[in-house]
Amino acid sequence: MFGGKPKQVYIINGFLEAGKTEFIKFTLAQDYFRIKGNTLLILCEEGEEEYPAELMKKSGTDMILIEEEEQLNPMQLASIEKTYKPDRIIIEWNGMWNFKDFKMPDNWKLAQQITVIDASTFPVYYMNMKSLLAEQIRNSEMIIFNRCDNVRNDLPTYRRNIKAVNPRADIVFEDANGEINEIFEEDLPYDLKSDELVLDTNAYGIFYLDAMDHLERYVGKRIVFQALCMTPPDFPKGYFIPGRMAMTCCAQDMAFLGYACKYGEGQDPVKDKDWVVVTATVKQEFFPEYGGEGPVLYAEKIEKSKEPKDAVVSFTA
Repeated sequence: MFGGKPKQVYIINGFLEAGKTEFIKFTLAQDYFRIKGNTLLILCEEGEEEYPAELMKKSGTDMILIEEEEQLNPMQLASIEKTYKPDRIIIEWNGMWNFKDFKMPDNWKLAQQITVIDASTFPVYYMNMKSLLAEQIRNSEMIIFNRCDNVRNDLPTYRRNIKAVNPRADIVFEDANGEINEIFEEDLPYDLKSDELVLDTNAYGIFYLDAMDHLERYVGKRIVFQALCMTPPDFPKGYFIPGRMAMTCCAQDMAFLGYACKYGEGQDPVKDKDWVVVTATVKQEFFPEYGGEGPVLYAEKIEKSKEPKDAVVSFTA
């Protein structure tokens, strides 16, 4: 019925004033989106944010407004396609319309669906419009929570709410400074309820990062990990640094990740570049090289070992 070259469709879900327009404007302005051909932006509601004419021209984007849900049908959309002849289509969805009723022309193919949520109002919509919200997020590949500045303590709950509906969704939290790189307890590769955490290479990297922001999770815990030793000449006597080299983006971008560790009574000092297995208790103390308080490990056991095959922590994936 509706033939022709397949059209890639991107649907941006969300309730009014959730930040959909802001997200789409940001996307249209990026170099990676300025690809060959023109874009058709279909608005299903008008918010306070507007699309600047200069941005639309520069990004090769035409825009139309469909205010009635009944008009968003395959026949009408096919007619719109015939008029504008777009290479790709973005639909800014009206959050009050039920997404399960939406049907596209046969030659339209859903490339990506993203839901944008205002974190400050999420509990209200979740409690009062749960079915509409669920239809938005059920098939979304990505859920973006913006305006998280004043609700950071609630983010683990929000995440669980989303995962209950769509376990496969990628969830992004943003505040005024951009994306929040939060590690939630349920994502940790070890059980914080355990008194002893045995850390492999990947788990050590996560522990290192998480302890920076949530040291309270680890104070008093015993950790066991294989480590490369660093013994800086100006380091305080009785301490060394066990850790791992880490690749953050490429082989040329390497950094050593380690926290100060105090030798136990009667333990032999390690040498620089030794490989050892460290069993230590995590404490929070002032340490001069930190310039304040931070994680300090108290070694209970230090055993010599060979270099492991997976010696480098990688954050590139």
